[in-house]
Amino acid sequence: MSERLVCTGLTKSFSTVRVLKGVSLTARAGRTLGLVGENGAGKSTLMNLIGGVHRPDSGTMTLEGRPYAPASPIQALDRGIAFVHQELNLFGNLSVADNMFITGFPRRFGLIDRKTMNVRAAGFLEKVDLRVSPNTPVDALPQGERQLVEIAKALHGSSKLIILDEPTTSLSHRETTRLFETMDRLRSEGVALVYISHALDDVLRLCDDLAILRDGELVATGPRDEFTRDRLISLMVGRPIGQLYPERPPASLRTVILEARNISQAGVAQSINLQAHQGEVLGIAGLMGSGRSELARILFGLDPHSSGEVLLNDADITHLTPRARIERGMAFLTESRREDGLFMDASIADNMAIVRRQPARIPELCAALGVKRANLDRQPVRQLSGGNQQKVALAKWLIEPPKLLILDEPTRGVDVGAKYEIYKLMNDLARQGVALIVISSEVEELTGMCDRIVVMSKGETKAEFTPPFDRARILGAAV
Repeated sequence: MSERLVCTGLTKSFSTVRVLKGVSLTARAGRTLGLVGENGAGKSTLMNLIGGVHRPDSGTMTLEGRPYAPASPIQALDRGIAFVHQELNLFGNLSVADNMFITGFPRRFGLIDRKTMNVRAAGFLEKVDLRVSPNTPVDALPQGERQLVEIAKALHGSSKLIILDEPTTSLSHRETTRLFETMDRLRSEGVALVYISHALDDVLRLCDDLAILRDGELVATGPRDEFTRDRLISLMVGRPIGQLYPERPPASLRTVILEARNISQAGVAQSINLQAHQGEVLGIAGLMGSGRSELARILFGLDPHSSGEVLLNDADITHLTPRARIERGMAFLTESRREDGLFMDASIADNMAIVRRQPARIPELCAALGVKRANLDRQPVRQLSGGNQQKVALAKWLIEPPKLLILDEPTRGVDVGAKYEIYKLMNDLARQGVALIVISSEVEELTGMCDRIVVMSKGETKAEFTPPFDRARILGAAV
């Protein structure tokens, strides 16, 4: 097996925090290396060293036997290393084709050759099964389709190594299947792949070799056959984890906190009727484009609706602004923490205090959620791992517990240990009488946490389920 990339003794610190502690690993041609670990374990930092985003403090890298020390992502790309980031690096005001060729446009007679660019872009979009025009502005695409553009962008170069950091977080089941087929094809063509994911079943299905990071150190590496899901979890968190979903008595479903009556909006929602009860965890399932996130935005007052009413504690809030709904006890964890959930350059403390300024609660919530950080008042949220950013985005709504909390993909990009902490927090809120509406693409998450599950498809509610949940019936209703 050809060693494509060899990392030896890599270290990296940010401020006083040592993020990587002498990590050594090898990615081989025609094989997929799975890299797993808790949030904050150092996975993204390691990949940023390989991708030229950061420089290591010490240690060396070789690419195809030659010294490799990229000073920028452009240098890494020139050497054949492509990076599909967890947080998308796309220009929303530019077209899909512009984004794909942003580092080097095809030219003819000194001018950008739009015809060639669009033809080539269409070919790479076809490889990831994304049927949109190359001229479509990225801002016009939903989150999942933007993820596919990012992946297609990585494919258009003659890549020797492709790093995929949580590439399936915004994808539907069909899009995920297509991505896995693309990865299998690239591997058969001799490309080396590094796959980072918290979806351990996918890691075990896709990867030839595995490497496990914990607290900045490589704690295990070897071929896939040496690992089981339970062993991976134990290595990641440093202890065995029994059950993933904490137990909680079922809700009584008596007092209605939120009621949506005949909510309609052309192309988004059709006569939606919904109730969320005190102390209930209500799940909303559905495929991408089913209208789940759009409904959440309508309920919170971010997007308009043409007809229908929204009531909170029997009071009509249909025409209130989001700020007024917050004052009445609504909270909304949005799907994209980077775009509309956090101020990335502001400190952890400033982000957590953006809804309610109660500084004394901030250290307490950080401890409860297990936020790994160096300095609350000075460290920008941008420096945190994706999972720790998600915890900060959630914590800002909990300075003063709400009456209703809407959670859109609350554990996206979050490791198994951190998921358990978030689930425990959700249960604690439900016990305190908070009504929770949880939107998730993971059916297992909904069946493990919810008192009821409503399934949406094409802007309509298609079915409602109560325990014991039947996963096949839920998926059947979604499609």
